[in-house]
Amino acid sequence: MKPNILLLMTDQQRWDAMGCSGDWAQTPNLDRIASEGVQFTNCVTTSPVCIPTRLSLATGLYPHNTGVWNNMHHQMPAETPTWMQAVREAGYRTSLFGKTHLHPHSGDLREREDLMNAYGLDDVDEIGGPRASANVLSHMTAAWQTKGLWNAYRADYRERFSNKPHVVRSSVLPLEDYADVYVGQKAKQYLKRYDRPEPWCCWVSFGGPHEPWDTPEPYASMYAPEEMPPAIPRPPAGERPRGHLDRLMEQVNPTFEEGEIGRLRANYAGNVTLIDAQIGEILDVIQARGELENTIIVHCSDHGEMNGDYGLIYKSNFLNGAVRIPLLVRTPKALAARRTTPVVCDSPVEWLDIGPTLVELAGGELKHRQFGKSLCAVLAQPETTHRDFAISEIEGEIMLLNRQWKIALNANGEAYLLFDVQNEPDEIQNLAGRPEVADVETELRLQILERLVETQLRHP
Repeated sequence: MKPNILLLMTDQQRWDAMGCSGDWAQTPNLDRIASEGVQFTNCVTTSPVCIPTRLSLATGLYPHNTGVWNNMHHQMPAETPTWMQAVREAGYRTSLFGKTHLHPHSGDLREREDLMNAYGLDDVDEIGGPRASANVLSHMTAAWQTKGLWNAYRADYRERFSNKPHVVRSSVLPLEDYADVYVGQKAKQYLKRYDRPEPWCCWVSFGGPHEPWDTPEPYASMYAPEEMPPAIPRPPAGERPRGHLDRLMEQVNPTFEEGEIGRLRANYAGNVTLIDAQIGEILDVIQARGELENTIIVHCSDHGEMNGDYGLIYKSNFLNGAVRIPLLVRTPKALAARRTTPVVCDSPVEWLDIGPTLVELAGGELKHRQFGKSLCAVLAQPETTHRDFAISEIEGEIMLLNRQWKIALNANGEAYLLFDVQNEPDEIQNLAGRPEVADVETELRLQILERLVETQLRHP
């Protein structure tokens, strides 16, 4: 009997925002998934911003293939080959609850179900992200409108972003109408009622813990701000080439009040725990169906959130807070061979490896040229190396991470970030431009150039 597939995805969840990867956010259900599968501790997003990386997940292509380098106006063509189509062709009924951002968040998302079907998704209840939901119609915002909640939501957003975008304030929405609860409950109801002969592949794509910091009660006050990990300070720039991160630090300089970063992180942790509780309810339904042991579960996020590190909020850079993401993979085979201690793989892996993994586990085949690499081999032998290095891209720049080094090249090909991540994981001492590491920079730059050449799309 083919296994079912549950793809759990969050938006803007840092790699360390789980109980199994950090000690400041309680995620008992994600921790359970980690304990029954493999936790990947060096997973890098393909691009630390929503639209480019979500396009990469769907297609297995990098920004240098798609030409989508930032949150630009972009709609993935209906004929684009995707992993979702390959899973469907393998005999699965596919579904999506939540956010995809594979097309512009404007107008009425309910009118684009045919487009989502073409992408490979049969049953769809799509929402916009937290910001887009102030303007975009969906089944969720239509329900808010009917309940008389949408105008208050819109007013709250206008006030936040016209005064202090990083204000910490509970949502004007009741808990039961909060977007992440809506997504979790719709997925739960769908699976509870699922009655088709095909195995199911259910993609649950939460909009949180993406900013704003508006977690509803009781989760908003669940964590003490003073118990949150301190922010990593912004180091001096030094003498080196400049890149996108430097421009970001010139443009994004929020003024944090005393204790405010702790409040940001406590509210964010509350949202993570809220989502984890929704995941727990979904798992309970699958258990009640008698299918949990025969269900593949993957948990991931599209990118992280700086939450005050380097004096920054949001993402869009190559530092840990933004570019490293959680990745958990639990399969029936791993469950049957469960070990007494958690299984961790520290090999570099990339976010776009998720699609080929799901297709292989589904017994399908990807027929288009793409650059994701199935994790199935390393799931069986997690101590082995999946990739020698992982790359990420934004705004015409590229980053490489291996077990020892992280390097970022600006749009001119100059190294402007270089961290010895093995000995200095907080990335405070930037070695870029120093004579003593010139050979390291040269070697890593050549690896990047070789990877770019290897991953060019071939045209007839």
